[in-house]
Amino acid sequence: MTTPGTPEPREAPTKLVMMIVDDNDADALMSTLVASRYSATKVGSTGGFLHRGSVTIFCGVTADEVDEVVALVHETCRARREFVPMPAILADESAFSGEPIEVRVGGAIVFVLDIDRFERV
Repeated sequence: MTTPGTPEPREAPTKLVMMIVDDNDADALMSTLVASRYSATKVGSTGGFLHRGSVTIFCGVTADEVDEVVALVHETCRARREFVPMPAILADESAFSGEPIEVRVGGAIVFVLDIDRFERV
């Protein structure tokens, strides 16, 4: 029995949706997930290529909810193109022109993993 005004308890998750998103999209995605009554955990991370801030968001859901969560990611995290200074690791210092390069930023990388065991302690 639940107290009036409290949400019904969710079914135990069977899938873990792991989303790696740009810092600029993370707060909007978290707000969207929470507004849709999904619990999520946000962990800061750094991308390898551009060394820019990114966030990894973990969300445990049932198999039936996976498509809805992925759809929320598609709606919230849009890929875009930006010009950024060429990373020094890519440039031969003798040929470094200082010209920015156009890269894809934003969007999301989404993994859906099976949960073998779930406990709420």
